[in-house]
Amino acid sequence: MLSVKYISENPDIVVNRLKVKNFQAEGLVGNIIKLDSKRRKIRNNLDNYQAAVNKLSREIGSLIQQGRKEEAGQAKEKTGELKEKIRHLSPEFAGLEGRLKELLVQLPNIPHESVPEGNYSGDNLLVREGGVIPALYPGALTHWELAKKYDIIDFELGNKITGAGFPVYKGKVARLQRALINFFLDEAVKAGYNEIIPPVVVNEESAFGTGQLPDKDRQMYHIGGDNLYLIPTAEVPLTNMFRKEIIPFKDLPRKLTGYTPCFRREAGSYGKDVRGLNRLHQFDKVEIVGIQHPEHSYETLEAMTSYIEQLVVKLQLPYRIMLLCGGDMSFHAAKTYDFEVFSAAQKKWLEVSSVSNFESYQSNRMMLRFRHENGKKTDMAHTLNGSALALPRILAAMLENNQTEKGITIPSVLVPYTGFEVINH
Repeated sequence: MLSVKYISENPDIVVNRLKVKNFQAEGLVGNIIKLDSKRRKIRNNLDNYQAAVNKLSREIGSLIQQGRKEEAGQAKEKTGELKEKIRHLSPEFAGLEGRLKELLVQLPNIPHESVPEGNYSGDNLLVREGGVIPALYPGALTHWELAKKYDIIDFELGNKITGAGFPVYKGKVARLQRALINFFLDEAVKAGYNEIIPPVVVNEESAFGTGQLPDKDRQMYHIGGDNLYLIPTAEVPLTNMFRKEIIPFKDLPRKLTGYTPCFRREAGSYGKDVRGLNRLHQFDKVEIVGIQHPEHSYETLEAMTSYIEQLVVKLQLPYRIMLLCGGDMSFHAAKTYDFEVFSAAQKKWLEVSSVSNFESYQSNRMMLRFRHENGKKTDMAHTLNGSALALPRILAAMLENNQTEKGITIPSVLVPYTGFEVINH
């Protein structure tokens, strides 16, 4: 979330920049500033009362030692009056703190100055594109038809076992899925990312820290008896490794990668756009996360984007990179690039990755700080993350784009991982 200090010192900037996200913030910003002003006045009174209590407490001991019992009694009486004022004001202060936090989490992150205005995905800007869209043979099949032809993905069986959006991967595609995960992890480690195997369930504080709560509560699977949440992305546990931590200057940047299954309830819509692997409740994903000094976070964003691009190039998929407009960005991001690959049989672009800079928005929620080079001052770090990559739509595009009348060929870079070159039975 945005800091109260920044909002109070830059109300016009906050209001005007959030218009790029099509968010009208005037009323909310005004209420935050008013509430903060009231809170600070009460905090000042509480601090003054407590300082007076501390001073009187020291004086009481000295007066008693000097035999000045009457004056000591008067000091004790004054101390009692001050403590009563503190007792009266403390709940009001706590209530204002809670209300202020409720307002702050309603305010989106400010988009970076390079983010274009726009309302929906059609207003996003093409950054660059690459690869060649394949010309398929007559009668080429969609990936869900290929799945049935070669008996490699069973959507009906997944529906029987669990429900819609939980496919069963079989045979060579199960091995291909595993190959993709290992390939992505190996590439990340070679690029300097530290591999982590995190939990796939998190507590409420972790879900709040990266912004899934309260904003995306309905998109997450909740384990009621333990008040835990199945993760929608490895970003949540990986970034929360640093919650309430102070990272030494010499340890920046921190680069993490992790493979996890991911769970999202949002997949319940219907229609041709969500058929097959296009939108699932459970899917596999390799994530990369960066914790960086604020002065270098946008260099890191570009580096992460270039890294993800070379993964798509190695898989020989036609792709394009889009800079998201304000209206198509997430609530928490300051700047986001989306990666899309072309699925030839469906004749459509499929989003396979988002790489974002959140600046200090998540850090403020989780108190993730770094210590400056002088070893004294601390500030909020910047957090970044990207899918590198999400498997279902990558797999869908690979199956469709690489199909021939004799089978589905495997990209050469994956053959050492799969142990086979073609799926044909």
